[in-house]
Amino acid sequence: MSSDFESYEQDFSVLTADITGRIGKVPKLVGDEKKQMVANVEKQLEEARELLEQMELEVREIPPQSRGMYSSRMRSYKQEMGKLEADFKRSRIAYSDEVRNELLGDDGNSSENQRAHLLDNTERLERSSRRLEAGYQIAVETEQIGQEMLENLSHDREKIQRARERLRETDANLGKSSRILTGMLRR
Repeated sequence: MSSDFESYEQDFSVLTADITGRIGKVPKLVGDEKKQMVANVEKQLEEARELLEQMELEVREIPPQSRGMYSSRMRSYKQEMGKLEADFKRSRIAYSDEVRNELLGDDGNSSENQRAHLLDNTERLERSSRRLEAGYQIAVETEQIGQEMLENLSHDREKIQRARERLRETDANLGKSSRILTGMLRR
């Protein structure tokens, strides 16, 4: 099972390296080449998302004692995916700004500071969202562990109650047999 995961990992690494290279090329291209490159990157990002989903399914099938290592690797892959999507978004914004500038004849220098400020804010929001998602995941995992512990404690309680009941029955039987033996001795 982990061999499937490792195979997906290799595919993901190759794909993300290719996506990174293509994202770097987007701002340098013009016209139809740029449009084609953007479309290709979008397809590859979707493919990478699907690989992540497959990897998550594989992690769910791994025994719980060795799942932790794979879960941490999945978190880092998701962060890498988020970074790739943010980089692609920035390169697309640059691409759309160039098209707007060509159409309007605007050089766009007046809005550079605003754009940089918006990008910074967007990055902060994305980081905060990722932190919230990670916190939510931890809460869900903690809740699942708590439920399992409660179930185990419930089973243990039932066993203890059954053992206590058997002890009471045994004590009652010993009391009866003691009375019978005492009666027999008197006779």
